[in-house]
Formats: sequence, structure tokens, C-alpha cells
Amino acid sequence: MRNYDFAPLTRSAVGFDRLFTMLEAASKTEGQGYPPYNIESLDENRYRIELAVAGFKPAELNIEARENVLIVTGRKAANDGADDRRFLHRGLAERDFERRFQLADYVVVTEAGLENGLLAIGLERQLPEALKPRTIPISASDEGVIEARPSKKTKSA
Repeated sequence: MRNYDFAPLTRSAVGFDRLFTMLEAASKTEGQGYPPYNIESLDENRYRIELAVAGFKPAELNIEARENVLIVTGRKAANDGADDRRFLHRGLAERDFERRFQLADYVVVTEAGLENGLLAIGLERQLPEALKPRTIPISASDEGVIEARPSKKTKSA
């Protein structure tokens, strides 16, 4: 993606500051592809993020959610030269990483698990009761029919 200057748009668009910030952040992080990930929609309010973190132990991974941002970090433990393996080709990336995901309002992390080199993070949109649509019951009077009131005639002089 090319670098775009959103400054002219931010001067004329009120209330879209967060949108432009997200677009700028997306354009800056486009080249970062490690670790690869999937985002899956399970149903209307549940989602799952899967990150390929082969070679990482649960103790080397950290998941933090704050202010509509989910931050997943991986820090490999220092090897201190104890590994005397000689590689002819080293294609597995065992480097430290930090991956950030913008979360929508009211989306919370519900679970996380590591299995077969995939870190799965469960997300759910939990709307407060005040924001959920609700049905208002309509009550009917016992009379059933509304009668017209007789109109008062004005006297003409």
C-alpha cells in the first residue's frame, strides 16, 4: 500500500479520527507478516484468531487486551549456547514478535489455547443490556374503541 496523507480529510471529516488512525496504522504494518494468522467468524458475536507460533512454549507467549487493542507477544527464552546443533538450513522463524489487533467496542477475549503450534484466541462481542434492542409491550385500554368528542360550536355575532 502506498503512503497516503489523510490530513486534508481529517480537517473536513468530524468524528472519523479513529478511522484515519486505523488506516495509517494498517499501512505501516502491512509488511510485517510474522507470525501468520487467521481471523475466523464463528457466529454473529463470536470470533477466533489463530496465530502460527510453532516452536513457542506457553510460557514464552503473552496475550494482553487493553483499550480496544489485543497485543500478542512471543519472547524466545535465551538459549545460552546450550544447543550445539548445526543447521544446514534454518527456515523456522524462532524470533521474538509482537502482533496487534484492533478490537471493536465491547469485544472481549474469552479464551486462549495453544495446540499443535497454533495459538487460538476466542473473542466475543458482549453488548451491555442498555445497548441491546428490546421490545416494548403495547398495552390496550379496556374500552377498545375511542369515541370522538362532540365539538364545541362557536357563536357567531
